Amino acid sequence: MKILALDSTAKTSSVAILENDSLLGLYSVNIQNTHSETLLPMVKSILESLRLTNDDIDAYAVSEGPGSFTGVRIGVATIKGLAFSRNKPCVGVSTIEALKENLEGFEGVICPIMNARRGQVYTGAFLNGTRFIDDCCMMLDDLIPMLEEKGEDIYFVGDGYELILDKRIAKLRHTPEHLRYQNAYSVGKIAYKKLINSEYVSDTDLRVEYLRKAQAEREREERLGGKN
Repeated sequence: MKILALDSTAKTSSVAILENDSLLGLYSVNIQNTHSETLLPMVKSILESLRLTNDDIDAYAVSEGPGSFTGVRIGVATIKGLAFSRNKPCVGVSTIEALKENLEGFEGVICPIMNARRGQVYTGAFLNGTRFIDDCCMMLDDLIPMLEEKGEDIYFVGDGYELILDKRIAKLRHTPEHLRYQNAYSVGKIAYKKLINSEYVSDTDLRVEYLRKAQAEREREERLGGKN
């Protein structure tokens, strides 16, 4: 089974093609380009490098959020476009779960964090692979004690990594830089597990997961609230 996977939920654009859960090709860039300009050329390039076409793809996977509202929408829309009218399965994968997959084999607490602004992060947490905090948006200062109380080594991963560098965190361990960023291979590996368990949808039913309202909506509500 050939799986095409995407992640565009943060600064990194990442495209991978897998044969089941084995990597065939990975193309990632970590520059502040617009995902709408980079993703499709990246897909075209990796397919050509592997001498494949979109017709050879058996299933599609995408990081469905949380993350940048624009990035999440672009990633899901790109997969919908690639899968359109092909009657092939599509899998949405939690960005938090995919980031955890980057550190597969690490022991202790793994905590993906994505910068949600205003001191908040999109996060979840896992102890030796078992989740103990569901995907959520919360204040970073509230999150840290929840991790420390486990008494285990703590590894952070994700685009919010820089937020913890000036924090005093018990048993904090260094995460190698190349493992911190969103990675479409991780998305594809999780998608494969879902596919073999028949956990997939059509391109029409593929949805995003924001966890909270967009900034424009929140600011509008704040303005309206201030008028009361």
